[in-house]
Amino acid sequence: MSLLNDSLTAQLAELLKKMVFPVQITAHTDSSRTSGQVRELLTEIAAQSGKITVTEAGADGGRVPRFTIRRAQTDAEAGAERGVGEAVFAGLPLGHEFSSLVLAILQVSGHAPKITAETRKAIEALGEHEITTYMSVSCLNCPEVVQALNTVAILNPKVRHTAVEGSAFREETEKLGVMSVPAVFENGTLLMSGRAETDEIIRILAAGENGGTAAPKTGINAEKMNAQPPYDVLLIGGGPAASAAAIYTARKGLRTAMVMQRRGGQITETESIENHISQIRTTGPQLAADLGAHLAQYDIDIFAPETAQSLQPADSPYGLHTVRTEGGGTLRARCVIVACGATWRTLKVPGENEYRNKGVSFCPHCDGPLFKDKDVTVVGGGNSGVEAAIDLAGIARRVTVVEFADSLKADRILLNTLHSLPNTSVITNAQVNRIEGNGKKVTSVHYLDRADTDAPAREHTLDTDGVFIQIGLLPNTQWLKDTLRLNGAGEIVTDRSGHTSVAGIFAAGDCSDEPYKQIVTAYGSGANAALSAFDYLIRDPNHA
Repeated sequence: MSLLNDSLTAQLAELLKKMVFPVQITAHTDSSRTSGQVRELLTEIAAQSGKITVTEAGADGGRVPRFTIRRAQTDAEAGAERGVGEAVFAGLPLGHEFSSLVLAILQVSGHAPKITAETRKAIEALGEHEITTYMSVSCLNCPEVVQALNTVAILNPKVRHTAVEGSAFREETEKLGVMSVPAVFENGTLLMSGRAETDEIIRILAAGENGGTAAPKTGINAEKMNAQPPYDVLLIGGGPAASAAAIYTARKGLRTAMVMQRRGGQITETESIENHISQIRTTGPQLAADLGAHLAQYDIDIFAPETAQSLQPADSPYGLHTVRTEGGGTLRARCVIVACGATWRTLKVPGENEYRNKGVSFCPHCDGPLFKDKDVTVVGGGNSGVEAAIDLAGIARRVTVVEFADSLKADRILLNTLHSLPNTSVITNAQVNRIEGNGKKVTSVHYLDRADTDAPAREHTLDTDGVFIQIGLLPNTQWLKDTLRLNGAGEIVTDRSGHTSVAGIFAAGDCSDEPYKQIVTAYGSGANAALSAFDYLIRDPNHA
């Protein structure tokens, strides 16, 4: 049975037409089922292009199965390209990682990656590194890290990178204590975990070359940012609200820039989106890509990955606002629209930070496969918590949902599914007060029974191998607490037009007090703020 369906095969064949030089894939396999699948996958891929050759090398004492993608050039073709690096995969890169495999083949063949000249220069300046990324094929965040490190290794042969499918090498991941992906190791030491874009990864690698000191204060974008004349509108954020606002201001002819940590924002961590009007179903990464493609149709300067550090309002009406970033960049604009979104809300209990990525997780799609046949706990009984429990129930041995309130708040259709599963249970009126472990990983969750008035009997212990925290989002507004008016939840207070407490500064999306945190409402919120900014600017007496 083919591993690739007809539609995927057709797409693959079309993509592989972009190959420049021939590519040699060398596979190390044995008689295992996974090795057989790897051989089948590589055979199917090679059948779609005459520029791909697959050879068998057998087991050699290294990881099996694994395969290496190298440039296969004649002397005439090689030229200055002979120094191109390799991409290595261990395991079966299907699911979300299939795109990483295809992209690696294209880039090894000579298809240019979509990076800036500044980023390429920084990659080429890196020294020797031996990097391993542990990933899951169901992880939404992993492909970005795998693809970024593959690009680094292909452009700079001094950097060697292997992407390892964690579920295929469980003994290895357990020995290293990998309980959250993506997890990036260098020479057996954890270098970073979680989502990161190419420029951020380069800074981390460069910092390691400096003896492990902090990454340089001046980021890759800083020089370019500091040289920019003032913008009409500056967007802080890269999600649906910021994207909608940027498109609207650009269409109005306003000089527009965006400062963002990642393209797509929080939606990139969403597996399935089924309420995005006009699309029956899409995924977070796909929607983020669609937003990026739409933004690319306009003359918008995008600075990423960058984190806004401070916002200094103008000294007078219609003056210039100043935004500084953690990377040392400074931008000025006549209007600022803050749409910096939100991040996962935490419990703020002992053990939570200590065991983050050691059993404490926020993404069931990413980290769920690492808890196969284990006991896990989901904290939170809203839609996200119950969806996480349903997802994990197909992997874990036992799933327990712990909810602070006296009942679960998820939609009835989700509750019906949850209660139909034989390996799930629910504890309500439970206040988690600490998470404990053995120093390497989580072993238990402790909670108070809020309905029990007998103090000595209130605390209970729940043995568990992992804790998935699903208690909502926290607006990314801490850096604005002394600049803009915030409400008790930390949201930026706005009027119906998106105005904040400071003239010329607007807010939209999940970081604002917009009541409903949905993708479609974020679009409207962003468009509303953009139109308000335009209305504000056309009344500037200095630009009449």
